[in-house]
Formats: sequence, structure tokens, C-alpha cells
Amino acid sequence: MLRQLATLMLLSPAILMPVQAHQIESALTYLDGTLELSSSFSNGEPTQGAVVRLLKPDGSPGSELGRTDASGKLTLDLSGLDDGIVDLQVDGGPGHRDYLEIDLNDGVVNPDAVVSLPVGLMLIGLLVSVQFRNDEDIDGRQHRQ
Repeated sequence: MLRQLATLMLLSPAILMPVQAHQIESALTYLDGTLELSSSFSNGEPTQGAVVRLLKPDGSPGSELGRTDASGKLTLDLSGLDDGIVDLQVDGGPGHRDYLEIDLNDGVVNPDAVVSLPVGLMLIGLLVSVQFRNDEDIDGRQHRQ
């Protein structure tokens, strides 16, 4: 009985710790002329099976490019896409996403020019589009902010 109590006391901090989400960190590199996406959680664990997709100009999900393998990697072929800025989303599940903005030129990406966008910046358009807000304070008057 004492051994079971000691085991429970040792394991209880791990059991009671809240589960925390980990940010996804992604990078693009060329290996032997092949564009490879490498993605992992902030704790270093690879993002296995994460869906990699293009985003439409309005930010909605576009076509799926594939899923990361067990080591968090995916070979990308962007040769069929138009030149210009392309937005990629790495979706590792609820709350686990990364966004990459890449400049595509003849199907080739300059990995040094890839920008990783935090989710907060993806939502900045919502904040900018709000011109004012009406609030009522305690005395019932409306104020414009």
C-alpha cells in the first residue's frame, strides 16, 4: 500500500499538469533541386500527418498539396502554380497551424524570402477592417471609439 501511495505521489504532478498546445514551426529548403517542407512542433516533435494546403486570396483553404510524413517532411511541387505570392498552411490539427508566405517565380521558391506568419497577423485584417465600435457605458450613453 505504501509503495502504491509513493508511486501515486510521484506521478500526480504529471497527471495534474495541464495539456499545452505547441506551436508549429515550418521551413522550406531545397535538397538536390527538390523543394522540401520540414515541420515540427515547438518541442521538436515532428508534425506527422499535417495537411499542407494552399490558401485562397481570401484566406480560405484551397487545394491540398499533401501530408507530412513520420519525420514531419513533405516534398512540394509548385511548378504548376502562377508566379507571385503564395500562401501555404500547415495544419497539424485544432490549434496547431503554421502559415508560410512564399514568393514563387517559375515554380521556384527563394527559401531565404519565405515568411512565417503568426496566427495573430493572419487576423490583423479583421482588426483593420473595424473602423469604429459603439459601446454603452454604465450610464447608458454611447461612445464612439
